[in-house]
Amino acid sequence: MLEVSDVSRQFGGVYALRDVNLKVAEGELRGIIGPNGAGKSTLFNLISGHLPADHGTVSYNGARIDRLAAHRRAALGIAIVFQAARIFRGMTVRENVMVGSHASTGAGFLSAVLRLPAHRRDERLIRERADAALGRVGLADWADRPAETLPLGQQRSMQLARALCADPKLLLLDEPASGLRATEREALSALITELHETGLTIMLVEHDVAMVTRLADRITVLDLGQVIAEGTPEEVRGDQRVIAAYLGEEVAT
Repeated sequence: MLEVSDVSRQFGGVYALRDVNLKVAEGELRGIIGPNGAGKSTLFNLISGHLPADHGTVSYNGARIDRLAAHRRAALGIAIVFQAARIFRGMTVRENVMVGSHASTGAGFLSAVLRLPAHRRDERLIRERADAALGRVGLADWADRPAETLPLGQQRSMQLARALCADPKLLLLDEPASGLRATEREALSALITELHETGLTIMLVEHDVAMVTRLADRITVLDLGQVIAEGTPEEVRGDQRVIAAYLGEEVAT
């Protein structure tokens, strides 16, 4: 489904990613791990279109997308849940989630202005999608509350519901468990497992390595912007390069 080929990105002359190659199969749950500053979030931003690559290509279902804007990639089914909670203040939780479907509406601007039947039909469908997504993440009872009143754990759940409202084919989760309590992490892990079992392709960036090894089919390890290991959780756990990257040790040669 996704192929990243020789992708690099620099900031001020320093490589955040350097010649990264990555292939993710449809229906796979791919974990992305690495120390702070490894380039994990930069990789997600390049895939979703929120940052351009300096060179290299990104292909999705066999077609290049690295020249497409983020909203065009979203319309193709690529959704991202950012590490920092992004809230539209002054809007309810449901309205925040409904924003996730903006790329899939087809009625057009004029129809919306004139409140034509096509727009009303789209609006009703999006509201139904939003309510279904809120139910999946356990926020059905919060739908009509102001979004800014949500605790951190619920804010992250709302962001996930927003992404699900877009009916994604590829879901990028950037440290979704950051700042959550143990019980919230368990609930999130169960939800990610449920989504994976429906056939949704998921890429998960997370500092909680134990969580990633429980959930992922395969894991890619980044360090200093480069892929240093890839394989099953068992293979990655015993890789000396991975151990060195996390513990700051030199690998014997």
